[in-house]
Amino acid sequence: MRFEPRPFIQPVPFRCLYCLDCCRGRHVYLTLRDIERIARAGHDPQDFVTFSVEGNRIRFVLAVREWDLGCVFHDPETGKCRIHEVNPIICRIYPFMVSRKPLGVEGERPFQYKGQRLWLYYDASCPGINADEPETLITPEEIAELGLEFERELERTDMEGLARLMDELER
Repeated sequence: MRFEPRPFIQPVPFRCLYCLDCCRGRHVYLTLRDIERIARAGHDPQDFVTFSVEGNRIRFVLAVREWDLGCVFHDPETGKCRIHEVNPIICRIYPFMVSRKPLGVEGERPFQYKGQRLWLYYDASCPGINADEPETLITPEEIAELGLEFERELERTDMEGLARLMDELER
């Protein structure tokens, strides 16, 4: 499933329908804090962290199963995440997106949050957006906050930090 961006400028009702699409075939970037939370929940980073080289940077990415490209923590029988209580920040953002520049989508406009100019979107292809009997109403402020947190944490994530974290976890 492709991301179909729509401007996110007012609260949107949402309920995860466990359609499995967001847990398959996507690059899920991990921050050091994500890796630490998941590891402290009892999972070995060697079982869930892979690498992606992007320009001159190494990014940490959540591992996928070879047979369906599903996330290693996704339960294909229930559609549920086995680490939901400690899931990566990018998973907490989806099906929303935070950008520093417009994507060229009709109706988009900048969202000012904590002195930052952001463009917010939601994935119109996600069946949980505007679902009947939503679990929650997601606000642009919530997503902007998560987006800025992700940006800060990703900037601090590097190989040296992972090596230090692995040392701490082994103690």
